[in-house]
Amino acid sequence: MAKFLFTNFPSLFIKKEVITIKTAEYSTLQLYLASNIGADVDAKSILTYPISNESPAIEANSYYFGHPEWAKNYFEACHRNDIFKSRWQAATGSWDDKIIVDIGCGPGNIFATLGGKPKLLIGVDVSYGGLEMAQSLGYTPVLADAHNLPFVSGFADIVAVNATLHHCDQMDVVLAEAARLVRPGGILITDHDPHRSAWNFQGLGMWLWQLRLGLYRFIKRGGHASAAEQSWGLATEVHHRPGDGVTAEMFHRTLEPLGFTVKTYPHNHQLGTETFEGNYGQSEWKYRFAQLLSGINPNSSEAALSLMCVATRHTE
Repeated sequence: MAKFLFTNFPSLFIKKEVITIKTAEYSTLQLYLASNIGADVDAKSILTYPISNESPAIEANSYYFGHPEWAKNYFEACHRNDIFKSRWQAATGSWDDKIIVDIGCGPGNIFATLGGKPKLLIGVDVSYGGLEMAQSLGYTPVLADAHNLPFVSGFADIVAVNATLHHCDQMDVVLAEAARLVRPGGILITDHDPHRSAWNFQGLGMWLWQLRLGLYRFIKRGGHASAAEQSWGLATEVHHRPGDGVTAEMFHRTLEPLGFTVKTYPHNHQLGTETFEGNYGQSEWKYRFAQLLSGINPNSSEAALSLMCVATRHTE
């Protein structure tokens, strides 16, 4: 049986008694771990790796997605509809009998929506509370920094990175780490990260963007029901700001040298399989109005709010 050393990172997490365990699920996971040095396995079978860089973004994500009320709100509101399901199923196919790594899994939204019977479903996050929720859905939880994943290379059939890159300090580093895990012929898929060109608000458009926060608190919009929830939620989204976000260039520059065929699909969260036919739908009027005021054509692909990436690793 493996023996793990106790670490005291991160300070926001509730410490558990470290024990030596070996469930069937964990035995399978061990095959794909690059190193166990400094890792904990607690009584809830959550494997925890020390994180060397406790940045403000990691602190915010660990707290926000570990907060029982806020995480529940996020789980119920985000990525749980039929449109999301059809788009992802078209991109990845069935998850049955496959090894899946969900990086930034949070409370488990993707699997709760897509379902299936994976051979192994690994959920990676910096939030202990989020991982507890994901574990209850069937995830094998691993607490680790997405910038430095504790896995061997080239073992996963599907690596999912949904609504995650913009929560990370270095998006390209996390993207490359995620790509490292994909086996030849496997798929890396990212989605729901802000498309930089769509969010490049300026002038009056920027003024409207800044004005939204008070309005969201007033109407108690999801994620903004209180000043604390809003503040912590915004702190998690380090690259969701005007002039920031993902680009097609970043995906191609990062993934093609690693042996991937890269395709990107701009969309406005309203279309499923049609997204792969070059359709991107229309965003809500508030985004279109802010884009018009910023000199952005709201009917263009550059104005699509998210940029999905589907990358397949070459077999040779």
